[in-house]
Amino acid sequence: VQLQASGGGLVQAGGSLRLSCAASGRTFSRSAMGWFRQAPGKEREFVAAISWNGYGTYYADSVKGRFTISRDNAKNTVYLQMNSLKPEDTAVYYCAVRRSTYSDYYKDYNYWGQGTQVTVSS
Repeated sequence: VQLQASGGGLVQAGGSLRLSCAASGRTFSRSAMGWFRQAPGKEREFVAAISWNGYGTYYADSVKGRFTISRDNAKNTVYLQMNSLKPEDTAVYYCAVRRSTYSDYYKDYNYWGQGTQVTVSS
């Protein structure tokens, strides 16, 4: 499985961005997907995850109500809509595949994308 994340950029606080992660490989439609982020000097942290069929979504408390994860299995793509962005959301965002149920622990994921930078200015 290969993952290609895109959609990052520079945005002012209060703005929005939509991240996309395109996956190749047959396991996508049967796999949970997650978004994680990592700021300089910090550990990789869970942001959001979605079940293989899209019916289950899970969020870190810090993004709940502002971010929305979704997926389109026909396009092998998972999305992260980020609204009301804050400077503390600044990080490299990674998408990941887990060939099982969702998890909020990054070491549970099997495949990772290259990351996309999100910078929120105050």
